[in-house]
Amino acid sequence: MNPALVRKQRIIVIALFLLIVATIVVGMGIGQSSLSFNRLLPTLFGHGTFMEHFVLYELRLPRIVVTLLSGMALALSGAILQSLSRNDLADPGVIGINAGAGVGVAVFFLYAPIEPGSLAYLLPVVAFAGAFLTACLIYVFSYSKAEGLQPTRLVLIGIGVATSLSGLMFVIMSSAEREKVDFISKWLAGSIWGTDWPSVLSVLPWLIVLIPFALMRSNSLNLLSMHESVAVSTGVSVSRERILLLLSAVALAASAVSVSGAITFVGLMAPHIAKALVGPRHQMFIPVSVLMGGWLLLLADTIGHNIAPPDGVAAGIVVAFIGAPYFIYLLLRK
Repeated sequence: MNPALVRKQRIIVIALFLLIVATIVVGMGIGQSSLSFNRLLPTLFGHGTFMEHFVLYELRLPRIVVTLLSGMALALSGAILQSLSRNDLADPGVIGINAGAGVGVAVFFLYAPIEPGSLAYLLPVVAFAGAFLTACLIYVFSYSKAEGLQPTRLVLIGIGVATSLSGLMFVIMSSAEREKVDFISKWLAGSIWGTDWPSVLSVLPWLIVLIPFALMRSNSLNLLSMHESVAVSTGVSVSRERILLLLSAVALAASAVSVSGAITFVGLMAPHIAKALVGPRHQMFIPVSVLMGGWLLLLADTIGHNIAPPDGVAAGIVVAFIGAPYFIYLLLRK
């Protein structure tokens, strides 16, 4: 491996880490509740007032951590999907996986009896079920025995499925209670709703397990991103690897959107930017992509949450302002 490229990757990782820390500090210090920057350190170390402690540890920090982890999960999911499909336009939001998770969440939230304390833990499971069924449907219609997985067909079918599921979502919402419909509407806009520590715990285990798993499967991803015949010729069990990695991508996307809403384009942009910086080898660009995704969503939510008070602008809308033009640029280029 090129020593200069490894050194460049380390510098980029450190730079992204510093950007994340800086954005976290800004996010902790601004907001509608009063907690000034000069009170951050005393409050962090337990010397703040009751109100300062409550604002920091119960309102701001859980939201910041959930947003950061969700961005990381979406970025890694997008990176895996792009490699499996050999299509640079693949993203869990663009190809319909987020929509499948959304339908699962909507049906469960609107019609199932829910205990308030268990909501944060049950939604990722329900979202995974909806996302998995959607991913299987897209995969079946995109696969051909003669040509294998067809990248262009995957994106087109995924967009069609996402559109159909969005229509189904509105049909479901039309017969539901007003309060519950308001929640689902905010979820669809990509508004971070999981703003407590149980929501953090519902996302964190997936990342702890699946980031190392993706890095361990980097060589398989390198081969699968070339062509199916290349992977077969090197002895890779294509079907097994593809299924395991697809399940990983679905689980990551479902865990993220279950607490952060239907956010699109993070999984599209972060892997692309990472590849442009350090090249297409997964050992190199996956760590950069994960940090880039976390920072992008954290930055979007910090901006959106603090403009147009009192409710702000959903992080998904802020990301879409950046991501939609980027998606069009990629579509035209490809």
